Amino acid sequence: MDYMDSGLRYTPKSDKDWDTSIQFLPASDNKKLEKKKGPGKVGAVIGVVVFAAVIALMTGLLVWHFHFRKDVRVKRMYSGSMRITNQVFEDAYENSNSSEFKALAKQVILQLKAIYSKSPNLAKYYVGSTVEGFSEGSVVAYYLSEFRVPAGQEAAVDKAMSTMDMLVDKEKRTLHRPGNSLVFEDVVSSALDARFLSTSFKSLQFSEHTKTNHIGQIQSPGFPDSPYPPNTFIQWQLRADPNFVIKLEFDTMNLEEDCMNDFVKIYDSLVAIESRVMEEMCGYYSPSEPLTFLSSGNVMLVTMASNDRKNYPGFRATVSQIRRGGKGTTCGGQLIGEMGSFSSPNFPNYYPPLTSCQWSIQVPADKAVKVTFKKFLLSEPGQENSKDCRKDYVEVNGKKLCGEKPDGTLTETSNTNTMRVVFFSDASYVDRGFDAEFEAIDIKDPCPKQFQCRNKRCINTELRCDGWNDCGDMSDELNCKCNSNDITCKNGFCKPMFWKCDEVDDCGDGTDELNCGGCQSDQLTCKNKKCVSEKNRCDGTDDCGDGSDELDCVRSTAISCTDLTYRCKNDKCISKVNPECDGTRDCEDGSDEENCDCGRSMFKTSRIVGGQDAEEGEFPWQVSLHVKSFGHVCGASIISPRWLVTAAHCVQDDGKTRFSQPGTWEAYLGLHTQQKSAGVKKNLKQIIPHPNYNAYTFDNDIALMELESPVTYSDYIRPICLPSPQHDFPVGSTVWITGWGATREGGFAATVLQKAQVRIINHTVCNDLMGGQITSRMLCAGVLTGGVDACQGDSGGPLSSPGSSRMFLAGVVSWGDGCARRNKPGIYTTVTKYRGWVKEKTGV
Repeated sequence: MDYMDSGLRYTPKSDKDWDTSIQFLPASDNKKLEKKKGPGKVGAVIGVVVFAAVIALMTGLLVWHFHFRKDVRVKRMYSGSMRITNQVFEDAYENSNSSEFKALAKQVILQLKAIYSKSPNLAKYYVGSTVEGFSEGSVVAYYLSEFRVPAGQEAAVDKAMSTMDMLVDKEKRTLHRPGNSLVFEDVVSSALDARFLSTSFKSLQFSEHTKTNHIGQIQSPGFPDSPYPPNTFIQWQLRADPNFVIKLEFDTMNLEEDCMNDFVKIYDSLVAIESRVMEEMCGYYSPSEPLTFLSSGNVMLVTMASNDRKNYPGFRATVSQIRRGGKGTTCGGQLIGEMGSFSSPNFPNYYPPLTSCQWSIQVPADKAVKVTFKKFLLSEPGQENSKDCRKDYVEVNGKKLCGEKPDGTLTETSNTNTMRVVFFSDASYVDRGFDAEFEAIDIKDPCPKQFQCRNKRCINTELRCDGWNDCGDMSDELNCKCNSNDITCKNGFCKPMFWKCDEVDDCGDGTDELNCGGCQSDQLTCKNKKCVSEKNRCDGTDDCGDGSDELDCVRSTAISCTDLTYRCKNDKCISKVNPECDGTRDCEDGSDEENCDCGRSMFKTSRIVGGQDAEEGEFPWQVSLHVKSFGHVCGASIISPRWLVTAAHCVQDDGKTRFSQPGTWEAYLGLHTQQKSAGVKKNLKQIIPHPNYNAYTFDNDIALMELESPVTYSDYIRPICLPSPQHDFPVGSTVWITGWGATREGGFAATVLQKAQVRIINHTVCNDLMGGQITSRMLCAGVLTGGVDACQGDSGGPLSSPGSSRMFLAGVVSWGDGCARRNKPGIYTTVTKYRGWVKEKTGV
């Protein structure tokens, strides 16, 4: 970094400086040093050698102390901004090569040096500063300052820099201050992100000044034809005209997943001030994800850094300006009437920083105001569990709200016919904000013919005491009297009977797991339900009889093969449970990590909270099976470019339609919304139902479909991983069911792909609940989160189980109302039981 001559430079002492800084202590008795008759020349030589050795040692120690030890210094960079109140912005200040820019920059640097001189912890370590830019208001200066700090003193310098505003005031009061000195206000300073300081970086800088009715564009170097360059730090300084704000809208964001490697950071500033960072992004975002940002003023900085490996396509964004007070920049006002809606500025995109607005809501005089937040996303890094809402918040009648809330569960009610709602965002980290609706309610009967939750939410009366948290605050499940079909928990909760003895403490006090005939606390429960001592686990002996006590043991050698152990391609078995495609090579031949391009969404995980709509590309293996000229009938899963898995009951002929014939069907891959032309349509070549499918019991309810031509994978079309025959899907684990909500028997299909979390249920308990109809080839799962419309499944569709980093096809939606409904477990075909049959027919 080049600093102007005014910058103080630190120079380590040279060798010639040492003689002036070293003083030897005087001897305590000078007579002892007088020349005496002694041992002669040999003694003298020895004395000289010893004396020289002592001098050399002392010199070495002093050299180490004054040179090497003193030179262990750490580079510390601080970025900041300050408003110069006695200057007026000139257009020339936008050009760093102009004489006006250089003259004002020199003056700023001189005064920064004077300010740092007021602090001993800053003055002695200061190296120099550069001015990175100026913007309007009167004039705002953006700077970088470098310090060389002895190791261990970084915290002291950080603390001193945090008092910059006090140092500025101190400098203002200096006697003999030149009359033409700049007057600084609104001083902001923070340590630069350490990731920006890599010595291997190649730096690039761009600038863009947008104009009215003009849309500019910025993009990572090489986009879209080649990946962004490695080891590069790039900055884009963005400006708008006075009285305008910047609108930055990403249409593509595709970086490495780990933000410690490659990332984009956006600042509400012209320099990278951490207290002005708006968002940090990495990974791959769906094009449907709203990524639009607004600045608080007329400047913005976009930075990007990449390391030396795994470079990706990068990003592209448009830059435009919006007049301050225009759409997305304003909020608040008077809301009058029986009902209405309002939202944070720029919703559903990111709200601007440094924003405050107020709504005054008024309903008819004999009513009260009820506000329901349909979406509520006001979260900042490190503030996820904050209760005092010190950063961004919504305030309703004096009560502050922040964080993330499930859709529709946050409600606030007034005691009068008026309500005041305030929205506030600070200078850093913006979020999506909120979308709310208000309505007039009867103060005496706020939930007519419904149950009122403690959080003022209204739910159907029959949802009370049914074991599901419909209110969102559990108030509908308190003080319940359970019916005979429910578990009566000791703590007063009622839970569905099919949760009894499923190895999960649903009551919270263990009631539902009592009297289950399980093993003692010091015993291991084998897969075959036998009990053996915990001491026998991993002792090399099959104490269970099925080998389950020897699973997941740390051993370098292969073990005996059983029905529960994973078999490698070389026919050796390993004890690790579910080793396939977990990123670790466990088999000697590496076969557990073969064919692992599956089970992953290409996009960054959606942050939609509580919603049932799946994001585009979130489940890219989901298929919609249409009967020609009729529409969606069943679901299916992609397992290879040519093969799909579905349910056998979907392809059974009835009196009118020959569902077993390939020509009856069209498969839509990559589809998200029904009745839209998006997605890839494929015809079928053949359909192979399982030969032992039983139409009465739904046993062996699985079928294969071969596409007429292979499909090309994309962000929206990818296969799900097939589990090995030994893959374990534990009871109580969370899995996903997806579909458009229709079964062949009828019912209304959802337009947008739906998703629901369900939990795998104990096989024995499920069999009891379903009257003994569950075979060993069936899997049971129940919905975890409540809701009248909890049935989100689709016959033939996937039951997707998250592994360590990929989704596995645990089951195929079979029967039980087609999916998992409230208080009714859904029944799925267990895919592990058919792994050999699938491979025989498809080669997959």
